[in-house]
Amino acid sequence: MARERGNAAAQAGLPGIETLYRRYGAWLRAALMRRFGTAPHDTDDVVQEAWLRLARYAPEAAARHPRALLLSIAGNLVRDDARRRARRGDTIAIDRLGDAETPAAMPDQVAVLVLKETILSLPPVCRDVFVLSRFSAMTYEEIADHLGIAVKTVEWRMGKALAYCAAALGDEGTDERR
Repeated sequence: MARERGNAAAQAGLPGIETLYRRYGAWLRAALMRRFGTAPHDTDDVVQEAWLRLARYAPEAAARHPRALLLSIAGNLVRDDARRRARRGDTIAIDRLGDAETPAAMPDQVAVLVLKETILSLPPVCRDVFVLSRFSAMTYEEIADHLGIAVKTVEWRMGKALAYCAAALGDEGTDERR
């Protein structure tokens, strides 16, 4: 069936999937990383799946606006993956992802998303201490009282959280005592 479509596309003078891939493959990968802030290995998976899904379309539909169609397919794949991960509690909230109609994420927005994903991936006991310290502006003594743990435990967990974030964000030189 796909071969018949490819032959029909060639006869009609429409570009085939291979031609579209050569023309827009790198663009799609870069657009996904820029717009959604996906990791390179995740981006490759989404790009591959997007091309597989594009191949199912009639050649006329794919050739009409290939970039818009590819970005729409890929955006849906990213959102579907985010929903699956959110159900499992693995990653960032879906409402932070842009959709195909919004402008590309700015570099600082991508950094915020990466930071949020890093914080959410912390072990729960370290994450609680980190969030209370950094976002609720509580002192270590207040956190210890709030959680019913020793101040030394708060300090230890905060150190672990900072080390984890520094390693995850590729910033091993970060001072853990801030």
